[in-house]
Amino acid sequence: MSLPITPIVLTYNEEPNLRRALESLAWAERVIVLDSGSTDATKTIAKSFVNVDWHVRPFDSHLAQWRHGIYETGVMSEFVLALDADMSVPQQFVDEMTLSTRKEKYHGGITPFEYRILGHPLTGSLYPPQLRLFRPDTVRIGQVGHTQEFVTAGPIYRFKTRLILDDRKSFERWVSAQISYSSLEATRINARSRMRWRDWVRALGLMPGMAGALAYCRAGGPFAGPAAVRYAYERAGYECLLAIRLMSTRLEKGD
Repeated sequence: MSLPITPIVLTYNEEPNLRRALESLAWAERVIVLDSGSTDATKTIAKSFVNVDWHVRPFDSHLAQWRHGIYETGVMSEFVLALDADMSVPQQFVDEMTLSTRKEKYHGGITPFEYRILGHPLTGSLYPPQLRLFRPDTVRIGQVGHTQEFVTAGPIYRFKTRLILDDRKSFERWVSAQISYSSLEATRINARSRMRWRDWVRALGLMPGMAGALAYCRAGGPFAGPAAVRYAYERAGYECLLAIRLMSTRLEKGD
């Protein structure tokens, strides 16, 4: 019996990641892939899987893209599993979903993540658990800063099994993404919109060192080898870009 779940995967030039993601979704009767106009082999890879339903929409924001994927692609299932193309679903997670979706009271599920660097698993990361499984009719989609945020008012199941997050796109793509993300986050912080404690630390320019050190410890420190070091540099690097933007705004304003 198929699960009452439709996975939705957002893509844009995800050739290095997509095959792993879709192979982990062989259990799904229908997988919606919503692409933003890829120019690499993303479309070819997606269409090689018989359960994939391919859609294309020009990207304007994560909020609009997810709204389209959930409400404009003919989703008929009780639940949606919202995934990025660098995420994959282990069998233990599928087993846990099977049990949780049979319990009618739940409106969604919050998932933890196993973060990997080029296939090397880290002990932990700074990536927070997120609502990724939800009923389409009860979820609310927002966007604070650079990415989407799913919220539901109904009862929430908390998964014990972790989704796998392993982005293997090129270093150049990573840098390009961080530049874009830091721009959106700087705009939000400068507007003083929903300021959190870490935003005040960022505004003071103290976050890069703190984030790098914490990321290294969470990742496993010396026990995780080069993967932990790279992860620490990634987190510190993003925070440096954001700090430079915030400091530039303060200087332009004469603060």
